[in-house]
Amino acid sequence: MKATNPIKVGKTVAVNQIVPKPTRRWRAGIFQASLIVTTAAFGILVVLASLFNYFPIDLTVTHAVQSVNLPWFDTLMLWVSIPGYSPWVYILIGVVVAFLFIIGLRWEAVVALLAAAISGGLGQLIKMVVHRPRPGVTLVKVLTQLNSYSFPSGHVLTYTAFFGFLFFLGFTLLKPSFPRTILFVILGLLVGLIGISRIDVGDHWASDVIGAYLFGSLCLVACVYIYRWGKTRFFVKQPLAPEKPEPTASQA
Repeated sequence: MKATNPIKVGKTVAVNQIVPKPTRRWRAGIFQASLIVTTAAFGILVVLASLFNYFPIDLTVTHAVQSVNLPWFDTLMLWVSIPGYSPWVYILIGVVVAFLFIIGLRWEAVVALLAAAISGGLGQLIKMVVHRPRPGVTLVKVLTQLNSYSFPSGHVLTYTAFFGFLFFLGFTLLKPSFPRTILFVILGLLVGLIGISRIDVGDHWASDVIGAYLFGSLCLVACVYIYRWGKTRFFVKQPLAPEKPEPTASQA
């Protein structure tokens, strides 16, 4: 029996061949509007977080999350956060990027590393600008008091941008299959649960988490644009998922 390659290697059908132009314009408008709203919401949170150490709703949310009295809940929340702590986060990113590169997804590996670097680097810069302290032990339960700043959550930023980009790669490169579905579930749970985890362990306020999801989403969109822009320019002869280079002016 002939083995099948789970990676899509052919060019996909052009969007304008399957979606009417008015629909594409409408979708593009909705997407652009959502980017504007996300950027504005994050900007407002940056200003507010620089003025207030926490909001009343932050305290309410943390108390609600930490009041969950299930033996497995705190354990799950801790394990969800562990991959985002140093040095595990660097090891995890390094292993995933190396794996993608070795199997032949060279450009995908580069952009995945870029997603982690952009979200991490800009996140640290924003933390220094906002200068917001971590939740205090007198207000909430804190598993381990950290000395770094609180806004935005670095864990949530990295998970949203890095794991989100891996989700994008799985959606665009892998054929529908059970392993693909499992991959989506794992990545989706990591991104979805990390926000609750950071609140439960007492490292962040809910507003830190929301801000990180917003900014992480913007970083993810930027990385997808970079990926699509460079797909026809770099590593075009890579072993897996190659792409034909864009024609030059003389070839057009």
